[in-house]
Amino acid sequence: MTVSQLKFHTALLDPNQPVPEGLSDGQGQPAGSRFAVYRNNVASSLTEALEISFPVIQKLIGEENFKKVSSVLLRQHPPKVPMLSQYGDEMPGFLEGFKPLEHIGYLPDVARLEQALRVSYHAADSTPIDPAELQALTPEEMAAARFDFAPSTILQRSPWPIHGIWVFNTEDGASQPPKAAQSVLVLRPEFDPMPHLLAEPAAVAMAALMRGEALSDANDAALKEDPSFDLGQLLGLLLGHGAITRIFTGEPT
Repeated sequence: MTVSQLKFHTALLDPNQPVPEGLSDGQGQPAGSRFAVYRNNVASSLTEALEISFPVIQKLIGEENFKKVSSVLLRQHPPKVPMLSQYGDEMPGFLEGFKPLEHIGYLPDVARLEQALRVSYHAADSTPIDPAELQALTPEEMAAARFDFAPSTILQRSPWPIHGIWVFNTEDGASQPPKAAQSVLVLRPEFDPMPHLLAEPAAVAMAALMRGEALSDANDAALKEDPSFDLGQLLGLLLGHGAITRIFTGEPT
């Protein structure tokens, strides 16, 4: 990026910056007012994209505060891709270091959940296995089984009640979030992703499976958390939502 391009880019996203020198309108006049309109339209479009992607964050801090946060984010993290729907990847990390809101400790992880939902929505399509493939495995093959998962499958773990916060702010009549850590598994069986609350043992098992560990090892790790853990329930959730796309029964390469 040249110096002139950098100045233009900086001025475009920061209303406190002067209009770059040398810009003119269609009549050869200084582009002051027209540049201001263009700058405002760009900022409005990017802010609207963030509002669409992070509606719960907007609701939690309020519309005006969200616009202020977005204004700072725009200057620190300008768009890297031309598609507005993909703008805002930096929001969770940005909130983590944003001192005016650091007293709301759960904000970054709620943003990570909303980001996971967005990533899941735009993830590539995949073909799930037929559940009969898993049922046909011998006990030895079942124990050694490892899985590939759909790109839209995302596990989000947090020390905050992120699922409860998300539900409370998206569903009418929802209960207040509990004061407890929560793990969420985002699944997209068809077009729209949904967050599924996982108990801690199931989250431990799911994390192990997503790391490529064998089913028996994932089960053992979950049983250490809770001896009553039911692996069948987790597998049923995954199969029912088309999350498993491939089974490996041999040793990993």
